[in-house]
Amino acid sequence: MEACTEEEQVKLLGWLRSPCVTRVRIALALKGIQYQFIEDDAENKSQLLLQSNPVHKKVPVLIHNGKIVCESMIIVQYIDETWDTKAPNLLPKDPYDRAIARFWAAFVDDKLASSIWGVLMGQGEKQQKAVEESLANFLLLDDALRASSCSGNAYFGGGEIGFADIALGGGLVSLKAIQKVTKTVLVDPQKMPHLCAWIDRFFEIDLVKGILPDPVKVLERISYLRAKFTSAMAGN
Repeated sequence: MEACTEEEQVKLLGWLRSPCVTRVRIALALKGIQYQFIEDDAENKSQLLLQSNPVHKKVPVLIHNGKIVCESMIIVQYIDETWDTKAPNLLPKDPYDRAIARFWAAFVDDKLASSIWGVLMGQGEKQQKAVEESLANFLLLDDALRASSCSGNAYFGGGEIGFADIALGGGLVSLKAIQKVTKTVLVDPQKMPHLCAWIDRFFEIDLVKGILPDPVKVLERISYLRAKFTSAMAGN
């Protein structure tokens, strides 16, 4: 029997509606890595998931030749470094540019995601505060993209999507759903023209189109989460 190649031993554990899983799927597709997708259940997590990621007990989980890697952007970096001979480079070669890419990816996870989550789960003054924080965070991203465009780049620091773009782009479908469910505008075309132009470009990439989750199913999930939270708050 012919031995399996390195790429044939790549497995991704996750669920298709997850923004973080979408990040990893985009990275694998950009690198042209073949893998087996194992879909889990967000409401009834499998033993494979619990055993593979006992610390956080969440997806995505990448299993490469039996080695387990967790956390989406750590996985994206692992993919880039493991298959460094495959184009494109998701992280820049220049140390400073790499630092900037990591900075914006961390900003998305540490600042932006929490404020958007506050919009979805908040009510009254708490929700309004989360809306204001989200707007401020998106304005910062718009400014970063403006600076990048002044250097002739269509994306964060480059002419092709890379590390920071994947960090932000993985959640765009969920962002649209959250705005619809909460009846809020978090990305203002008038105030954030560079960010809106970037979003349009991101959605038009053929490879990305085939990976982004089904908007209808994402909307169903976001609506469910909002209703579940609202019901819980009403019961307190």
